[in-house]
Amino acid sequence: MPDHAAIARLVPHQGAMCLLDRALSWDATTILCETDRHRDTANPLRRDGILPAICGVEFALQAMALHGALTAGARQPLGFVSSLREVALDATRLDHLTGPLRIEAEALVAESGGFIYRFAISHAGAALLHGQAAIILSTPA
Repeated sequence: MPDHAAIARLVPHQGAMCLLDRALSWDATTILCETDRHRDTANPLRRDGILPAICGVEFALQAMALHGALTAGARQPLGFVSSLREVALDATRLDHLTGPLRIEAEALVAESGGFIYRFAISHAGAALLHGQAAIILSTPA
């Protein structure tokens, strides 16, 4: 199972912005990841010491990028969020939660130019946020 170092080799997110600690499982359409980086006081998404729950979307986007890399067998190229839909927050912040966050993503559409995923993030079995994201992958000039 890919750990943080292996994940960093597969996704465009580097340094402190690589937010996933491990991939627990994946198949052709789904991935399940975990992270404890929501508690990191140096997390670059924190503002005034707080990690708002909406930042969980970035954790989900990275799980999508990792899934793309794992299923393609190659590093995921840069991508850009083209839309977020039906994002719902069941929490206000993430930094105070002890134990890992679980990030689940399911590919609804996966093509060479982009993808659409449904995602959900939970902690200790409790839902924190969920939604859908569309990503357009950059192509070399």
